Parts: sequence; C-alpha cells; structure tokens
Amino acid sequence: MNVSTMSRLLLVVVFGSIISDANAQPEDRGVVLNTPEASLGYTLIAPFGGQSTYLIDLDGKPVHSWTTERKPSQAAYLLEDGSLLRTAKVPNEVFNVPGGPAGAVQKFDWEGRLVWDYVISDSMRLSHHDIEPLPNGNVLVVAWEHKTKDEAIAAGRDPAKIEGDSLWPEVVLEIQPQGLNGGKIVWEWHVWDHLIQSFDAAKPNFGQPSDHHGRIDLNYVERPNADWIHMNSIDYDPKLDQIILCGRTFDEIWIIDHGTTTEQAAGSQGGRYDAGGDLLYRWGNPFTYFAGSPLDQVLFGQHDPHWIPAGLPGAGNILIFNNGSERDGRPFSSVDELKPPLAEDGTYVRASGEPFGPKNLVWTYKDPQNLFSPRVSGAQRLPNGNTLICSGETGHVIEVDSQGKTVWDFWNYLGAAEQADSVDSSNSGAASRSSLGGVAMFRANRYAPDYPGLKRLVAGDK
Repeated sequence: MNVSTMSRLLLVVVFGSIISDANAQPEDRGVVLNTPEASLGYTLIAPFGGQSTYLIDLDGKPVHSWTTERKPSQAAYLLEDGSLLRTAKVPNEVFNVPGGPAGAVQKFDWEGRLVWDYVISDSMRLSHHDIEPLPNGNVLVVAWEHKTKDEAIAAGRDPAKIEGDSLWPEVVLEIQPQGLNGGKIVWEWHVWDHLIQSFDAAKPNFGQPSDHHGRIDLNYVERPNADWIHMNSIDYDPKLDQIILCGRTFDEIWIIDHGTTTEQAAGSQGGRYDAGGDLLYRWGNPFTYFAGSPLDQVLFGQHDPHWIPAGLPGAGNILIFNNGSERDGRPFSSVDELKPPLAEDGTYVRASGEPFGPKNLVWTYKDPQNLFSPRVSGAQRLPNGNTLICSGETGHVIEVDSQGKTVWDFWNYLGAAEQADSVDSSNSGAASRSSLGGVAMFRANRYAPDYPGLKRLVAGDK
C-alpha cells in the first residue's frame, strides 16, 4: 500500500470518527462545567413543550419540580413564599400565532397545588410572554388587544402597513388575585393611548415623532403583521415605581410611570413624573423617534431588559440579552449592561434633539462563536458579581465572571422527551431540542440558598 492510499484511508477513518462522534452525542448533557467560582443556589427552568418546571442544583440535578395540567407558555418565577408563578396556554383563535401566546396566569404552592388560575383570553385580549410579580401581591401582565383594520386606519396607520384584518397593540394590566379563578384589574396602560403618526394630517395623533419622544410611532413597522410590537418582557422597580417594557420589533426598551392612576396613564400628564403614560425613557434604536439613523441601532430583537436589583453589583443599571439577528448582519448575541441617564428625581436626562443615552455600555459579554439565540433568552446578575446567561433557543445556560470567564456551564436535558409546541418564533417548525443538544426554554433564574422561597428545600423538605 503506497503513502497516497494510506493517507486517503486515514482521512476516511478520521472523518468517519468525527461523524460517528457527532451522531453519538449523548442526549443528556447536563452540567459540563461546575467550578468553585459559581454562585451558590438553585436554578429555575421551564422547558418548552413540557408540563413540568424544575429547580436544579449546581450539578444540574432536579431537586424540586411542579407538574401542571395547562401547557406552559413562557415566564416562570419562584416567589418568596415558595410558590411558583407562571404563564400558561389557553387556546385562542383570534390571537393565533406560534410564538409567545399565553392566556392564563397560574400560581402553585410548594406542594404543587393550584391556588390561582386567572384567564386573560377572549376575542379582545390575550396575555402573552412575560409577567411580573409586584411587592403588594399583584401581578403585572402583558397582553395583546385586538384592533380592527378600520380602527388602525382611523388612528393614522398607513393601510399599506397592515397585513390581514387586525392590529394587536399592547396593554399592561395589573391584576389583583381574588380566590382560585378571580382577579381584579386595578391599573392598566395602553399603547393605543400614546401614539404619534406623521402619515395623515387629517387623522388623530398627527405630528412628528422627533417632537414627541414619549409617544410611539404608529407607522414604525419592522413587520406588517398583527403582532406589531411583540412586547416580550416586563420588569418593575419599586423604588422608582417604574416599569420597563421590551418592544422586540422596535429594537427598543421603554420605561413608563407606574405611579399614575389608570386615567392618568391614558394621557400625558399626572403621575409621579407628570408625564402620564407617555414614555419616560427609551433606548436601543433612536431611529424609531427620528433621533438617529438606522446606523445608530444598538439593540437587535432583545429580551429580558430589567433593573439589576438593589444589593447586587451594578444595582440600578439595566441588563439586557441582546439577541442579534442574521438579517441585521449581527449573527451573535450579547449581554449588555447600561447605566441610564437618571436624574435625582427619577426622570431621565436627554439633550434637546439628541437620542437618549448612554452612548457606552458599563459591561458587555459576547462570544460570537458560541453565543447566539435569535429568540427568547435572558441574563441575571448574581450576588458574587457573576452573570447567569440563558441562551434560550439552544437550551444552554452559562455563568460568567466579570472578566467573561465561564465558571458554570449547563446544557438543558429536562423535558427532552416531550414534543415542544411553543417557541418564541415566527417559524412554527422550531423544535424543542437544539442541534447542540439543549432543550429550549424562555429564561433561567438562579435563587441564592438564603432566598425565602427556598426555605423548605434548604431545610430538607423537597
């Protein structure tokens, strides 16, 4: 056998071995790195398509779980009393899209008993994506509300930018739980009350978006379908009494005043900051209010913007999973931390004619070769200064230190046996398991061992 023949055989063997190893990749990957630098605690995950939500330890093993009857939607939180608050699916033919619909908010006690099951699903409204538990026990809910094509045109929408016969602007509802199935809406805010449009001077809301940065351009359209804004996240700051909202298709985060009455929230005056329900702050894509060009865009289909809570490194800053997209020439994700231009009175500083700052980030993490989730995902600052990063579509959760070093690495295997039917995507064919082996999820949250909601687990009552 000559050298040439031997070389070809060697290549066949090596190549075949690579293919074999790839095909033989174990389904259950779990934790592949766990170092002493990882922040202690338990991580809550809710795999898409499954009926269970899990608390896992740093070894990736489930230590507690809740199995539910309704199919899961997206968000899940462990509350301080040890109960699970989550979104769930309710079929709705009016708001029939593959990514993000919910329709119910549910609460289960530690033992898994259903203690609250509140439905927000009818021909006019459907809750979706995220919720936010409030200190007073109420829950903030993001929902679509139905507007007809005629209503949209009457408000100043360009008819060429309407696909189908409806438009779904967003509404935020504050729900006070009442009994097993009841709830009272005690506060609400509507996108529809805060529009601006420069398309038709004969219609309401006419004006230049550059002159009304607190309003939302009815004709800024990334995609003309009914799910116009795709508000995928909500967060609350109790000190400021403000709410962060995440407009995925606007590539922006928005902040509004929660210290208003519902009546004030429908206008542009009153409330703690005397702006009514107009936007107090926006960041990520100044082109949406004509304060910049498309080249100034810095957010790309982002998820999970939230204030870093008090007591943690970076408290008061905003942390964002910046998804990225191949369409925008940014086929990688990053986690970005910014310090908003906050004045002492809780308002936001902006120079006349300029976009809201900041221009520079406090901290960012990116790994273009390994971190890319075009949809879902989130990040969380941990007590030791590390950051937990959930690449939701790939089912991959890592913890990195402030220098970007990975100190914990987990590929989700839980829920793999159950066929996913819900991924935050415009493509209905997305599967539960990524090509890398992880089972998709919306987000992951780490809870420290001294978190009150873990008291029974730490005491040995699993």
